[in-house]
Order: sequence, then C-alpha cells, then structure tokens
Amino acid sequence: MEKTFIRCCLTLAAGAILLCGCSVSRHLPEDSYMLNKVRVVTDGSYKDINTTAMKEYVRQKTNSRWLSMVKVPLGIYSLSGRDSSLVNRVLRSIGEAPVVYDTLLARLSCEDLKQALQNKGYLDAEVSLYLDKRKRKVKAIYVLRPGPAYTISSYATDIQDSVIADILSKRGGTLRPGMQFSADALNTERSQITSYLQDRGYFRFHKEFINYRARKNARDHSVGLSMILHKYRREAEDSSSLHSRYRVRDVVFQSGNVGDSAIHLRDHVLKENTFIRKGDFYSAADLQNTYNHFGRLSAVKYTNISYEQVADTTLLDAHIQIQTNKPSTISFQPEGTNTAGDLGAAAALTYQNRNLFKGSEVLSVQLRGAYEAIRGLEGYSNQDFFEYSVESRLSFPRFIIPFLSSEFRRGIIATSEVSLLYDSQDRPEFLRRVLSAGWHYQWKPQNSFNSYRMDLIDLNYVFMPWISKTFREEYLDNTSNSNAILSYNYEDLLIMKTGFGYAYNNGHTALKTNLETGGNLLNLYAHAFRASQNSLGQYQVFNIAFAQYVKADIDFIHRLYEGDNNQLVFHAGLGIAYPYGNCRVLPFEKRYFAGGANSVRGWSVRSLGPGRYKDKDGRINFITQTGDLKLDLNMEYRSYLFWKFYGALFLDAGNIWTLRYYPEQEGGQLKLSRMLDDIAVGYGMGLRLNFDYFILRLDLGMKAVNPAYEDDDAHFPLIHPRLSRDLAFHFAVGLPF
Repeated sequence: MEKTFIRCCLTLAAGAILLCGCSVSRHLPEDSYMLNKVRVVTDGSYKDINTTAMKEYVRQKTNSRWLSMVKVPLGIYSLSGRDSSLVNRVLRSIGEAPVVYDTLLARLSCEDLKQALQNKGYLDAEVSLYLDKRKRKVKAIYVLRPGPAYTISSYATDIQDSVIADILSKRGGTLRPGMQFSADALNTERSQITSYLQDRGYFRFHKEFINYRARKNARDHSVGLSMILHKYRREAEDSSSLHSRYRVRDVVFQSGNVGDSAIHLRDHVLKENTFIRKGDFYSAADLQNTYNHFGRLSAVKYTNISYEQVADTTLLDAHIQIQTNKPSTISFQPEGTNTAGDLGAAAALTYQNRNLFKGSEVLSVQLRGAYEAIRGLEGYSNQDFFEYSVESRLSFPRFIIPFLSSEFRRGIIATSEVSLLYDSQDRPEFLRRVLSAGWHYQWKPQNSFNSYRMDLIDLNYVFMPWISKTFREEYLDNTSNSNAILSYNYEDLLIMKTGFGYAYNNGHTALKTNLETGGNLLNLYAHAFRASQNSLGQYQVFNIAFAQYVKADIDFIHRLYEGDNNQLVFHAGLGIAYPYGNCRVLPFEKRYFAGGANSVRGWSVRSLGPGRYKDKDGRINFITQTGDLKLDLNMEYRSYLFWKFYGALFLDAGNIWTLRYYPEQEGGQLKLSRMLDDIAVGYGMGLRLNFDYFILRLDLGMKAVNPAYEDDDAHFPLIHPRLSRDLAFHFAVGLPF
C-alpha cells in the first residue's frame, strides 16, 4: 500500500512536469511569442518602492502557476489539438491558453509604471523595458529609474468660502513643507477635508470642489504646492456662492414592510440606534453610524435613509425606512461525525425568535441528538454512544447593565447574552450530565479594529450518575493502574469562572487574547462559611468539589505576503493554565490537546504530547494526551488553482506539556532545558474548495520530527518516512487559522 502510494505521487509529479514541458508553440500565432516571465526591478536602492506592488501596474500577466511553481493549466491546454473535438474542447476549458506577448500592452505598462512613480514623488522617473527572447518565449524585465524624490518646498491654501475657511482653521492639515510630495498624500488631504465638512453640515459638498496647483522646481527637486477650495456651483455655467450648511428639521420613521405599516420595534429602540437628531447639522458620520446600528439588529432586514430638502431653506427631513424580518424561524441541520475513526450522525432542530420583546432581542432554542458507533471496546454491555442536549440563548443588542450613560451606549456596538444548557451523554463506560449557565457581554467601539468580551459568570455543573463496573475496576479503582488525571475527571465537579477577552483584526494582522479564572469566589465562600471538605481535602459547595484555576490564551495571525492569488500566512498560539488551591488537576474541558486539523497536522487529533509522552492505552488517550501548556507555530502558503479550488503548502510545529509532574504522563512535564527537543514538526499539503460563504478543507500532513520516538528512524520521519506511521489525513470546514 505504501509503495503504491509513493508510486502514485511520483507519477503525478512527473505528469505535472511533463504537462508544463509540453510544447505550446503550436498554439501561438505566427511570428509571436509567449510571455513566459515578468519582472519589475529598480535601478538602484529605493526603500519605499515595493517592486512586488509595482508589478500590479503591468497590464499583461503570465500564465498562472500552481503554488507559484508549475504552470499546470497551461500544460493541460497544450495537450489539446487544433480541431474542435469534445476532448480538445474540454482540455481547453479546463486549461489556460498561452499568454501572447503584446507590444501595445507592454508600452502602456511602461507608461503606467512611470505614472505610479511620479505619483509617489519621483517626478523625473523613467521606465525601460528589456526583452529576453528564446525559443518563442519572452521574458519581460521592466527597469524602474525613479531618480530623486521631490519634496514640498511650500504649501499655501486658497479657501474661497469665508465660512469654510473659519471652520478649517480649527483643523490641522496633513500636508506640510519638507515632506515628500506624492499624489496619495494630496488625495488623502482632499478626502479628509471633504469628510470633515460633510460631518459639519455641508450636505452638498464633494471633493471635486478641491484641487491643487503645483510648481515643479527641477533644480532643488522640490514642489511649490497650493490647495484651492472653490465656491459652490450647481452647474459649470452657474454663478458661484458660499456653500450652504444644512440642519436636520425632522426625523421620520417609515415601514418598509409590504402591506404592513408597522415597524415592529419599540420607539426607544429606534431612537437609541438613530444618530441623526433634530436640530443638528447634517453629518455623514451620523448617517453611516445609523446604518451600522440598524444593520446589526437581527429584527431588521433592510434600512434605507434618504434626505429631503425643505423648499427654499437649508433644512433637511431625514426619512428612515425600515423593513423587518419575519420574527420566527425553524431550521433543521443534519451532520455526519467522525471521532478518531468512530462514525456517527447528529441532527439539530433550532427555533429562533429575532424580535422577542420588539427590541431585536434574539431567543434561540436548540434540540440536538447524536449517535456514534464505538469500536474497540471490550467488556461493556453495549458499543454505542448517545447524546441529547437542549440549549437556549437570549441575546440583547445592547448592554444590559446599570449606570452606563446613553452616550457611552451609543458609542459602541454591544451584545448581552444569557445562556442555559443541559447535555446528556450516554457512553458504554459511563453516563455524564452537564448543566451550564452563563452571562456574557461583547462590545466593539465604532469604526475600530478592537473588540472585547467579558464572561461575567459562567457556571458548569458536571455530574456522573453512573460508571460501569468494568471501567471503574480497570481504571478508577485499580491501584496498579492508578491515574489521578482520569479519576479527577470522573467525579462530580463544579466550575464557576469569569473571563475577559480582547481581539484585534485589521484584515492583515489578527490578535486574540483571553484570560479566565475559576473558583475564586467559591473559595472565598468556602473559607468564610467553613464549608465541608471531602476525603482529598477539597472544599465542597452543596457537597460538590469545585475547580480553581487560572488560564490565559493568545493567538497571533499575520499575512507575511499577499500577491496575485497567493498568500503566505504565519500563526502563533500560546496557551497556559494552572490549577491551584482547591484542585491539583485541571478539569478536562480546560486542558489543551495537540494534533488535528487546526494544530500540528502531521498528527491526528489528540495524538500528540504531552512532551515526549508515548500513548499507552488508546482507550483513554483523550485524557492522558492532554496538558496545561500549548504551543502552536504554523506557516502556510496558499495559492489559487482553478475554479473554486485553492492549494496550500504548510509547515507546523508545537506540542503540549504539563506544568506539574503526573506519573501517568511520563515525559510530559515541561522542562526548559529540553523544550526545543520536545517540539514536534509536521509538513504537508492541502486542497481547499472555496464557496465564499464556507470553505471545505482537505489536508495531508506528515511527521517531520517526532519527540515521542522509540527508535532513531521514528525520531526523524522526515529522513525515514513511513506512511502507515507518519501520515495523517484531515477533513475540516474553514481555514486552519
């Protein structure tokens, strides 16, 4: 099997190379060349000129390459013949015709590159094109000669509207003498002035009322700059006048529901989400904020805001038309499951009311059932796993908290949520019940990349009404096979936590952090009221021991490179949790695991670590292969292939460790002196099917460095690969990070 797989991989690789090596000359017109490669270089060192970004101005691109290496679509096209048979038509539709070098597009590309350099302030820039023609293929090299960068020697303003001149005198500009001249800086200043005025009543002001006059001085490479703000003209032939400043006379709410004049939202909800106020100057920012706030309400389907000028005045009536969704929906969602090879099925029935109290409050109730056939268990009366759960959530599109000013509430986008869950799990080894309740807040300042989350209280009660005799005798009561981690997680337990999270995402860099602590309030209560203790010395509340711990997580994602249909993305994740006080072992739900589709992909889920620990009993590895500290480092190169298919190459590293010593996890405790030796490394490739609203992902991962080795060959699978031992296959929804 292994040799067959290797032969298939080698055959596919050879086929890809053969495809790309096929002659494409027969598909080229006479006396023409295929554009084989395009380069953009600078004649000299210019730190602020990104040649990769400048390549976007080249109008003619080469044939696409899979993973930026192999021109597979071109190879497929080259296999087609000249006639119009079905096979040839299919090959041409799947493949990609050779790009024929076009002299006109090349000349226009030189002009575009020159204009781009001049816009950056290199007013004496020149661009040359060099062609390397070989065997009906051409390599185009665009050489940029920017010359010296021009600076602004003087900056003056000519504001022909006296009222606007007084308003702008209170604003600091972005242009100043001494800075490098660039078209981007001029456009930024013009856009900012336009937004500044539009937020202060100038309803009919637009950026075309602003232009610049520049005087080039080639001797000292400088530019004398003047900004001119013209008076108002409705048409070019009209006489000029001062720009009118508009106020809002009235705000009118209208229903957008067909055949229904009611809006179905309470008056105070409408006012709370409306930033347009009677008597205020017109503001484009208030208009956008109103759109944003109504757009996040689940009860609202569509919002349209229009202004109507009162005749012969500078007053505006704002008409806010709101179309609401149907309040109630019912959905059914089936799914297939695969837990370490055990196949099963699940289904969820969800009822949702998106306007419970006519304030866009969302109530959802979900009933879920799951079944799984468990393999490899012996000595148990059945081999099936059943799970039933009911979960309800009620969320409010605002802060539900006293003593907050209305201005603060309006300045943020917030959600308050209360949740309740009951989950019943019936396994051959035990019955497990979970009761959870929580109160959570999420909020985000307007027009910000920052968001926050607070778990004010999260209460979990886990109890085990029945444990099979076989499981108890083999694992829990067997003194020769004692396992403190296993035993602790099969006792009734109370977890009461609070937490805080912060996230930042600007589209290129994302940071997510979370800090939570559990059991401290219960510990204060236990000491204050001298609560009872169990045989292990743990304090109990309502005769149930409670967990006490602290946990912190941080995830960082950054796009190192983003070009034509290609991305290079880096991810780093670190998590640490420490049990103290009333417990010596972390609850199972708070422990970390490694391996799987979102971790080190050379290992299957929950099969890596902790440290150099080697799994001794596959039936309980979901407990023993967990830890208190986790490190994940990932690098992934993503590339567009064709249609909706994307490919990826990845390199993963990481592991988990325990902070305390546990005899049942030999080699799992963190030791700084050997931490680097404990890092597992994996590599592989993947295929993504991108449907925009969701992504299906297939990843093939291989072990490269295995810290839990038994011989030298297993230590470095990169050098001594064995598919049966080192290959892991992952199917998932969504990107890994």
